[in-house]
Amino acid sequence: MLIRKPNLIDGSSIPSSEITPHGKYELYKNLSRRGLLTGAAALGASALGADRLADLFSPATTALAAGKLDTVKSPLTTTGEQLTSFQDITHYNNFYEFGVDKNSPSQNAGALPTRPWKVKVEGKINKPQTFDIDQLLKLRPLEDRVYRHRCVEAWSMVIPWVGYSLSELVRLCDPQPSAKFVQFVSYYEPGVERWASQSQIAWPYVEGLRIDEAMNPLTLLTFGLYGQVLPNQDGAPVRIVVPWKYGFKSAKSIVKIRFVDKMPDTTWNELAANEYGFYANVNPNVDHPRWSQKTERRIGEPFYAQRRTTLMFNGYSEQVASMYTGMDLKKYF
Repeated sequence: MLIRKPNLIDGSSIPSSEITPHGKYELYKNLSRRGLLTGAAALGASALGADRLADLFSPATTALAAGKLDTVKSPLTTTGEQLTSFQDITHYNNFYEFGVDKNSPSQNAGALPTRPWKVKVEGKINKPQTFDIDQLLKLRPLEDRVYRHRCVEAWSMVIPWVGYSLSELVRLCDPQPSAKFVQFVSYYEPGVERWASQSQIAWPYVEGLRIDEAMNPLTLLTFGLYGQVLPNQDGAPVRIVVPWKYGFKSAKSIVKIRFVDKMPDTTWNELAANEYGFYANVNPNVDHPRWSQKTERRIGEPFYAQRRTTLMFNGYSEQVASMYTGMDLKKYF
């Protein structure tokens, strides 16, 4: 069944505290502020289901976010989509430094130290500098932006992120003409992320974008979701979100940004270049070697409604397709 494409740009976008049902949003705040035990009791075991109730009483509670962010409306928010619940966004994660199972990051990422935190910006720029996380939080107004999130594994979510366009930071650093790509380096400390050895990845995690992709207004330097600071398992305290690309392109827990003249190494492309291309644009016409990319499973939806058609560029063609004019997207996948 074809899913009608929602409107993307809508000046009537409203804060994330209002675009989800108010009762649910208040519950999410309560879970962070007063603890999950109180939230679970208020909701009731019958409403949660056994598996969700088990999650609420698990050690994952230590990794959830706490702290409201002051945000403003954004014209770049996606409308017409049902938001994925805070519970699903924070308990169904790929963050291999904290384990390879989907629920492992929520159980283990509490070990991630998010203060103090610095992001070093270097390479082919005229103004190299190191930013404290609190400097970044104050650099520009934080915007509520709802984006579709599409994983290369053929599942998806709709997430109300908080941040501002990465281009704001890029301009501040004044890239040189030779800067053609941007590389992002994630935090890695073996003593903290001791689950990283469960995978064959060469750490730290690295990702990259072309400079025009980094400058696209949709590319989000991200500090929160659902109006609160990022939970550790979702990439705290700062990550990028690139909504027209598969999720692995959106590097988490960033500590370094490098401007370079050549296409940089990226983790999944280095591990399996035939499966994970550098560009990784969402494309239903280019299948993964081991599964189809024509459809996706929407996390949190009823079983009968989960499967839906995948949209080219994840539905953001109007904003990004021109960057790839003339490119063979099957070759440069």
